[in-house]
Amino acid sequence: MSNGPRFMLIAGEVSGDMHAAGVVRAIKEEHPSASFFGIGGDAMRDAGVEVLHDVNDMAAIGFAEILPKLAFFRRTFYEMLNLARDRKPDAVILVDYPGFNLRFAARAHAMGLRVIYYICPQVWAWRKSRIPRMAEIIDRLLVIFPFETEVFDDTHLRVDYVGHPLVDAVKLALAEPPIPMPWQGKPRIALLPGSRRQEIQRLLPSFLDAAAILRKSHAEASFVVATPNEGTAQLAHQLLALGKQDTTQVAIASGNTRHVLRQADAAIVASGTATLEAALIGCPSVIAYKMSPLSHLCLSKLVTLDHIGMVNIIAGRTVCRELVQNDATPQALAEAIDPLLNDASAARQRVMHGYAEVADKLGEGGSSVRAAKIILDEV
Repeated sequence: MSNGPRFMLIAGEVSGDMHAAGVVRAIKEEHPSASFFGIGGDAMRDAGVEVLHDVNDMAAIGFAEILPKLAFFRRTFYEMLNLARDRKPDAVILVDYPGFNLRFAARAHAMGLRVIYYICPQVWAWRKSRIPRMAEIIDRLLVIFPFETEVFDDTHLRVDYVGHPLVDAVKLALAEPPIPMPWQGKPRIALLPGSRRQEIQRLLPSFLDAAAILRKSHAEASFVVATPNEGTAQLAHQLLALGKQDTTQVAIASGNTRHVLRQADAAIVASGTATLEAALIGCPSVIAYKMSPLSHLCLSKLVTLDHIGMVNIIAGRTVCRELVQNDATPQALAEAIDPLLNDASAARQRVMHGYAEVADKLGEGGSSVRAAKIILDEV
């Protein structure tokens, strides 16, 4: 067994898996003997984490989607809690995923374990009542947006702004040689229906219908569906096969989202981390989102922000058009992205100007290294 520090990590989503992997690598640079175990995905495995449950099993959005998996989540929760009790890690590092992780933080804290939360739950958007409780059960909070530190000003919680990990990830992607993607014509339009199965099932059919509409005015248009891994790529293939539209100019690329965005003229993107990837890469986008009617009804009563897209939240205004729920029709998606395909259009220039503002607010990078130093300081 390693004599170095031991860490438990819980990342329940693909984006959290990627961000956690960066921190793991940075910690290992300082302490090669450090060991890690917990919940994650391919990125964390590649970084050397002992992954006991995969993020693809943990992914669920909205109240209606979570209910059928409650037994699984409960079983996994107590399994990981018992593991923490047995292995006694030097710190428990929780990455976003608040529904699971905030409950886990409370139990781990009560056990006397040091709890470090990386990537703050969006309590500034909804459930602000969680803020005092977070201050009680978390030893240190590492946030990735500059405005998040002030959210906890009235608490004793130690909060550090470390920067957004996507800044470094996108820089690395842009420095790589271009990878051939399966484009079949121009303009090139990327379709990013999300990383969770429920998102893809709800959004991709509308994205494909929008592609069919766009081909009426752009006969040579080419579309690439970017998915995070092979599992979601298989789902995308199934949905393509079920559709009634002509998909001869639609291809699927797995695990190369940044390269797809880099080469695309514009993109239709599910609200989430990918909206920031598109902004930092410089691919003008339309943001779309759908969830179950019950989930949307519940969340609409809780969320206090004017926007859902992170690029718009950071900018404090509408940079990318947002089409949510019943507004995210194929016709509306096609009409929203069409002007972005023209390099000289005012709509495209407005988006690119907004992207520059967002990039400036997110800074120069180095977030994983800063986060690793803080975590090591804590233990």
